[in-house]
Amino acid sequence: MQPPVPIDRLSSLLGRFRVQARLHHSGALCGLQRFDASEGNGYLHVLRRGRLELSHPSSREVPRRMHFDEPTLLFYPRPFTHRFHNPPAEGADFTCARLIFDGGPENPLARALPPLIALPLAQVDGLGMALELLFAETDRVRCGQRLLADRLFEVVVLQLLRWLLDHPQQAGIRPGLITGLSDPRLARALVAMHDHPGESWTLERMAGHAGMSRTAFANTFRERVGQTPADYLGGWRIALAQNRLREGRPIKLLAEELGYANPSALSRAFSARVGFSPREWLARHMP
Repeated sequence: MQPPVPIDRLSSLLGRFRVQARLHHSGALCGLQRFDASEGNGYLHVLRRGRLELSHPSSREVPRRMHFDEPTLLFYPRPFTHRFHNPPAEGADFTCARLIFDGGPENPLARALPPLIALPLAQVDGLGMALELLFAETDRVRCGQRLLADRLFEVVVLQLLRWLLDHPQQAGIRPGLITGLSDPRLARALVAMHDHPGESWTLERMAGHAGMSRTAFANTFRERVGQTPADYLGGWRIALAQNRLREGRPIKLLAEELGYANPSALSRAFSARVGFSPREWLARHMP
């Protein structure tokens, strides 16, 4: 029996919901530094050298205070207020980027991740080469430095996401999209739904992609993803609809693209999940 062919678990997601990075800082940080959620950015901080005390004011989702004294990656996929308390004189060395997830709060990857992932650099296989290139770019000014640093940070994010798919328990990730994609059987069904959201997805067809019986698939999916396959598919379709509405796509074309019988059916599903009609939601979320 031949081993299953590997599948690409990320390209469908990142092709529809991009993650963009913008170089924020490179070098020493001394004293108190505040990163406010009201700015609307996620962050990726790389502690290269030194000691850091990290605090999260009024947060119950992550520890109020954390301490680091080895090279560490701090990943905030969503806006989340945090403070750096660095030694006041010598400081600590960082390379940091602001992150913009397409779709904002509706981005499926951002929603599936915890507010903070903190990992020693030595623990994350595959980051070494990308970080070496990133540090080489940020350590001295050259032509095109900021543009290249942004792209290299995006490579680091992609490498980190790859690692998280293979090590969800080590990163403390709860049931959701990441843990579903970490299961090779469920991943085949999820990737097929991501690639072809407008097709007719019966439970039997989903289970067939996973190579499982309907009952085993439904039970395993609920356990690993935290919702039923039908609920996940509905959420994926509405997240795509939200993204397309921002791009100016008409609801009639979206209904055809996403597998709804007509625009009214899409509007009803949208309202039931979001709480507003597509027109109302777009008016609230467009500048």
